[in-house]
Amino acid sequence: MRKKNRVIAFLMAAICLTSTAACGDGKTENETPTMGEQDPGGADTKPTKPGESPEDAQPTKPEEISEDAQLTKPGEEDPNGEVALPTKVPLVTVSPVTYEAEDAALSGGVKTESSKNGFSGTGYVTKFEGDGDGCTFHIDITQEGFYDLEFVTASQGGHKENIVLVDGESLGTLVSESGDFEPSSFERVYLTVGAHEVTISKSWGWIMLDSLTVEGAEALPEDLYTVSAKLVNPNATDNTKRLMSYLTDIYGKQILSGQYCDSMYGLERAAIWRTTDHEYPAVLGLDMMEYSPSRVANGGTTQAVENAIDYWEQGGIVTFVWHWNAPEKYLTGTWYSGFYKENTNIDLKKIMDGEDTEGYDLILRDIDAIAEQLKRLQDAGVPVLWRPLHEASGGWFWWGNVGADAYKKLYLLLYDRLTNYHGLNNLIWVWNGQAADWYPGDEYVDIIGEDIYPGERVYTSQIKKFLEASEYTKERKMIVLSENGCLFDPDLAIRDGAMWGFFATWSGEFVLVNSGLNRLSEKYTEEEMVKKVYSHDAVITFSELPDLKNYPIHD
Repeated sequence: MRKKNRVIAFLMAAICLTSTAACGDGKTENETPTMGEQDPGGADTKPTKPGESPEDAQPTKPEEISEDAQLTKPGEEDPNGEVALPTKVPLVTVSPVTYEAEDAALSGGVKTESSKNGFSGTGYVTKFEGDGDGCTFHIDITQEGFYDLEFVTASQGGHKENIVLVDGESLGTLVSESGDFEPSSFERVYLTVGAHEVTISKSWGWIMLDSLTVEGAEALPEDLYTVSAKLVNPNATDNTKRLMSYLTDIYGKQILSGQYCDSMYGLERAAIWRTTDHEYPAVLGLDMMEYSPSRVANGGTTQAVENAIDYWEQGGIVTFVWHWNAPEKYLTGTWYSGFYKENTNIDLKKIMDGEDTEGYDLILRDIDAIAEQLKRLQDAGVPVLWRPLHEASGGWFWWGNVGADAYKKLYLLLYDRLTNYHGLNNLIWVWNGQAADWYPGDEYVDIIGEDIYPGERVYTSQIKKFLEASEYTKERKMIVLSENGCLFDPDLAIRDGAMWGFFATWSGEFVLVNSGLNRLSEKYTEEEMVKKVYSHDAVITFSELPDLKNYPIHD
């Protein structure tokens, strides 16, 4: 039985939320599939095509809760027997407390020093150099709620990243840039009353840690989820406008499920189908990589466009990334990994500054080749969540290898070539540069995406990156989790206010035991969490999508 389509309401913006889970039971491996379904038990057996299920019920649209609504407590049922509505979490009113690093518990080779100017207290700690090096603050919380954790650190040589854990659970990375002591915050960390441990653990290492200040977090901005459905391309097709209208209608209330696969009948989707109550992700993630001319020249083939058309026709949503294999002239290493900087000698700055005209022509050739495929999708009426030049600020791809300026020039060239030269009006532009100074401008971005791989079985909402992404620009843009390793707990996302527009789990090991079997791997996300996510009222699966071809258009 598929999860019920219940009327469920979620508070947004300045209201902080908690929620109870609504999990369904998946079928056992030996259970006979219902009419219209196929048993995906074999590695080479295709699962049911989307749309062939006998149940096509559409979800009821979430409703708003009035400010004076009587809310139940978490875990209780309302008078009608439905799942409890979310509960407000009051703002923290206690005064900030500062903890000095030299008074914390040190591990490994970390030690206290006082030779550098600018610290508070009697010193600071340093020597984060080896595995096991860390500093643990023991803090006491007297009021449950959301807190900001402000660390004061100094870098010992440029950009450094280290891990922050609360009670042994990773929150993400602490970034230190300056050689002087400067603050860096983790916003909206939910803490219960009692004792907690906050640990800085060596990743890159090489920082000096001065202090930690714990203070009550501010309310979320009231307009955080107020985004326009108006696309940056004024000539966008009606289907593209319909999709964006739908995305903005559910934003802040529900989250679209998504999965990257090599085909619409990929093993990842089959593994999800087996694990859940026969649910599929709403969003199918595909790659334009094999259409890159240098891969075509080496025999690369793909059916990604055909799969995208099929998925849209069956009622689903498609997103495309482009692992842009560099032109053959610039390939120096393994040809099929020609999107990584270490396998190329391409100098994007020279190309974009006019110092390599042949390179510029090859860039245009590659863009034109991808335009042909996007045109096929446009001709088929398929709108695309288009995410090119992703993860640029990380520096591991050639398009991000020489800094933000060259990258932004390339991004604008790509936008202009596809939109104005090729007349592609079926693209919703998902920018995924992942740093404010790499942002190309509001007029070229519809949605902001973040790719997050926090480790194994880390189910936190990733609120820190969500809020960072929301501040890349003053104009409100939808924020999505454009790639993820493990799934996040929807209850934590609701509680924290990190209502990602959609998530899109990466393929391969993040879902599968191995590349030849449609069996779920629990290395990154345990089976019970997969079931919880796909049965949760806040998560939209394939079967719950509306008729997007007839969805009302609005700005």
